[in-house]
Amino acid sequence: MQTFDLLIIGSGPGGYVAAIRAAQLGMKTALVERYNTLGGTCLNVGCIPSKALLDSSERYHEAQTTFEEHGIGVGQLKLNLSKMIERKNAVVSQTVSGIDYLMKKNRIEVFHGHAAFENDKTVRISRKGKEDQLVQAERFIIATGSKPKVPPSFHYDKKRIITSTEALQLDKLPKQLLVVGAGVIGLELGSVFARLGTEVTVIEYLDRALPTMDKDCSKEILRPLKKLGMKFLFNHQVHEAKTQGRKAVVALQKREGGEPFQLKADYCLVAIGRRPYTDGLHLAKAGLKTDERGFIPVNEKLQTAKEHIYAIGDVVGGAMLAHKAEEEGVFVVEQLAGQQPALHYDRIPSVVYTWPEVASVGRTEEELKKAGIPYKAGKFPFRALGRARASGDLDGMVKVLAHKENDEILGIHIVGARAADLIAMAVSLLEYRASAEDAARMTYPHPTFAEALKEAALAAWDGKPLHI
Repeated sequence: MQTFDLLIIGSGPGGYVAAIRAAQLGMKTALVERYNTLGGTCLNVGCIPSKALLDSSERYHEAQTTFEEHGIGVGQLKLNLSKMIERKNAVVSQTVSGIDYLMKKNRIEVFHGHAAFENDKTVRISRKGKEDQLVQAERFIIATGSKPKVPPSFHYDKKRIITSTEALQLDKLPKQLLVVGAGVIGLELGSVFARLGTEVTVIEYLDRALPTMDKDCSKEILRPLKKLGMKFLFNHQVHEAKTQGRKAVVALQKREGGEPFQLKADYCLVAIGRRPYTDGLHLAKAGLKTDERGFIPVNEKLQTAKEHIYAIGDVVGGAMLAHKAEEEGVFVVEQLAGQQPALHYDRIPSVVYTWPEVASVGRTEEELKKAGIPYKAGKFPFRALGRARASGDLDGMVKVLAHKENDEILGIHIVGARAADLIAMAVSLLEYRASAEDAARMTYPHPTFAEALKEAALAAWDGKPLHI
């Protein structure tokens, strides 16, 4: 029986990054992945393929709507969705191959098969058509990620009632698409199809889009999405979704009452969140159990009830983000190596890859009000930027929230072009506990989208931005 210093179950961003860091720090490391390819949900059916389609669809939409004003004539525009999907698959394949290379480079033993605990020091790896293999380790990291959450009343059949996994494989453009959920996945994939010409209707139980983000971001992103033709039904509850012939039929009604009604479309995309995936791990054999929501309880060191078994990423709750899982993986491994890493959950950014993008880090205005923290807010619109006018990306704003008494930045929220990249600068400001004045007095290159951050910091600091 092979024995390792560390065995990691799950090869998503949390798992494979933890494996690399462990190998770098001298540990004999193994990684178990139940599917044929490494990378988990993010690389195979999540972050990477969705961004490939988002970029392709945005190029098509620009060619259709804005190229002419730039003096670019494209003649008769033609959509080839199959080619778009083919490119997406190629991007995924190349990215996954890169993970294979990194495993070999770092001499990490990779097992393909389903891992289940035999006891707290041994896992059984089941492989189709092959004999089971037992592997032992001194320490374990559970990094098995999550799956789309689909209630039984939605009658998920992967044909007309679909999740993001199936939506990323559609090779024929739907005429109508119903999206249940106005969170990150719903808005991203809804915008992909809306750009390509699909009639998209988003149904949301709550009163706004992106309910976990700052309300100003929710309000700001609706304008460009509605320009795409996306329709929104807020405060609506879905009772049932089912397939009827070649249509998806959704039964719903307003939350405050009223007559139930039905909507029909070619597909219904269920995007109401994700659940921790621990199916078949046999946690009880290792002396572990999940909580009432299915998450594995951990302490501040990310140790489970067994101190030599750790859990990271989507299976422990919190923000279900690839970069959060990565940081947790590194955090665990560096502790095992005797280092003293730090992990600040309140400074982990969130990004929505619509266009314009939405990005956020730190506290929202609603959270500050609820906590009774005195604050001041500064906002600046993208349309006042020379760079935004030059590119035609006028939608969006930057919002800076700072403590009213000591001026420390508490949160930064961005809707606009390149928000996903700008938020990294915002994370740095929060990590070093910068004040709004600090951010305002830094020199920013001109003309850039980043200048909106400077102006919003000025607005928060002394209420006097320069260009509005």
